[in-house]
Amino acid sequence: MDHRIIYTRKAPEPIGPYSQAVVSGKLIFTSGQIAIDPKTGNLIEGDVEVQTRQVLENLKSVLTAAGSTLENVLKTTIFLKDMNDFPRVNTVYAGYFDESMPARSTVEVSCLPKNVLIEIDCIAAVAE
Repeated sequence: MDHRIIYTRKAPEPIGPYSQAVVSGKLIFTSGQIAIDPKTGNLIEGDVEVQTRQVLENLKSVLTAAGSTLENVLKTTIFLKDMNDFPRVNTVYAGYFDESMPARSTVEVSCLPKNVLIEIDCIAAVAE
């Protein structure tokens, strides 16, 4: 199987033994992104809206490095520390996915890396 590992300095460094994304054929599989500022490596402090924006900006950077955009996202998975944050996340999320709403799963989890409030990963198509 032919695949390509994606790495960009415009997204946070992986905090473990994994790639930011892998391209296989015409699909991009991203690792989960959390609210880390790629310039400083520090966690973004703030509420779930602030963290959601940073997570989506990080995903945008990884997708750009892989030759795609948010418009080509086919599926996202959202991991929330508290499902009560779901409406607030939706408000921010809708601003990033206006007409090209991907399929999505959202689950509440007991703990996320660095005790963040949200993590998102995605599967996207390589831009034509």
